Amino acid sequence: MRQAHVTRNTLETQISVKLNLDGSGKSKLATGIGFFDHMLDQVARHGMIDMEIEAKGDLHIDAHHTVEDVGITLGQAFAKALGDKKGVRRYGHAYVPLDEALSRVVLDLSGRPGLEYAVDYARGLVGEFDIDLVHEFFQGFANHALVTLHIDNFKGRNAHHQAETIFKAFGRALRMASEMDPRAAGALPSTKGSL
Repeated sequence: MRQAHVTRNTLETQISVKLNLDGSGKSKLATGIGFFDHMLDQVARHGMIDMEIEAKGDLHIDAHHTVEDVGITLGQAFAKALGDKKGVRRYGHAYVPLDEALSRVVLDLSGRPGLEYAVDYARGLVGEFDIDLVHEFFQGFANHALVTLHIDNFKGRNAHHQAETIFKAFGRALRMASEMDPRAAGALPSTKGSL
């Protein structure tokens, strides 16, 4: 079973993440940040990943540490659940529209962390959520899941729609990349022999 449970405790945050990569898209989310929970739910549902995330952070300061540390912990849990990567498809991509917004996410389970992020949001806040923190989440995830991640938003006049298309596409790309390829017969998808 490709599952993991990872905790991260610092002076700023206490995070617990449980993942099942072969789930049905169920989530139990409690970060204390409503919009962020809504975005993480998109990842679970569209990635078909069962996900439980509990976070307690210094929200009296702002949401930065909580969002970033959830990204870090989720990345660690994903890497752990993925295991040796034998038999996975390795690459994943998705385009997702939502009304006027359109985004693309492409990722590689390369073992080399990298984030290319091209998003120009229509506004800086969604409710009270600082939209800049979306970048911090994905940076933390890419660094600790050891994936190469390209995120592009092509269209959008509504920042909520822009962010939601990104998280949905991220979930779908994760699902594609981490799915087992029946033709691979358990082989590692790399000519180098390691990922």
